[in-house]
Amino acid sequence: MSSGRGCAPTWPSTAGGGQRRPDAPGVRGPFYAPLVEILPATIDLWDQLADLFARRGGPDTPFCWCIFWRLRSKDFSEATPAVNRERLRGLVEQGPPPGLVAIEDGRAIGWVGLAPRAEYQRIERSRVIPRVEGPDPWVVSCFVVSLDARGRGVASALLAAAVDHARVAGAAALEGYPIDPARVEGGRVRDTGAYVGTRSMFERAGFGIVARTSSKSGGAPRVVARLDLA
Repeated sequence: MSSGRGCAPTWPSTAGGGQRRPDAPGVRGPFYAPLVEILPATIDLWDQLADLFARRGGPDTPFCWCIFWRLRSKDFSEATPAVNRERLRGLVEQGPPPGLVAIEDGRAIGWVGLAPRAEYQRIERSRVIPRVEGPDPWVVSCFVVSLDARGRGVASALLAAAVDHARVAGAAALEGYPIDPARVEGGRVRDTGAYVGTRSMFERAGFGIVARTSSKSGGAPRVVARLDLA
């Protein structure tokens, strides 16, 4: 996969009208953002990306910088947030891009992490997330959306871009492990538990639910959502 910007599409989403790409079946808007570009996370976007993560708690607070799934449990528990920040910066700098960044008016408002499953050691070794039959997939690992951009469909737009990015990069399939709030009493979960996305969001993007897991996030059970790309 190239580390250049050409690996992922960029498109505007129109305020109020909820415009969506016509060639993204199953992706439903509206995306209420005046003008958002979704770009691969290359080093020239690092400052904006780091600012987004810092606004979510700051580089010296217990925040994983999207490294949690890439490390074994022991290795992650021994790392500091500052170390994880540098790990992510290293991935961005060396390429290929470890995710996509949503940019609005020169400011990062969203992030989605994705990579071949083999790069996520915690998932590869997991006893609670099953491996399903089929070609080895890429994985959508997490979403970060700025608090002031919530409710505008940014995560859905990032997921649609992730599908295109993985397809262009030659992935045979794409998986995510979103929560299923419908299986929680009251249908509500803690905000932090939704960083993996929700079942309904993945289903709207054309993913099928292929397995349950014994994993939870924010108190909600997680499922295996998969989309074949080949």
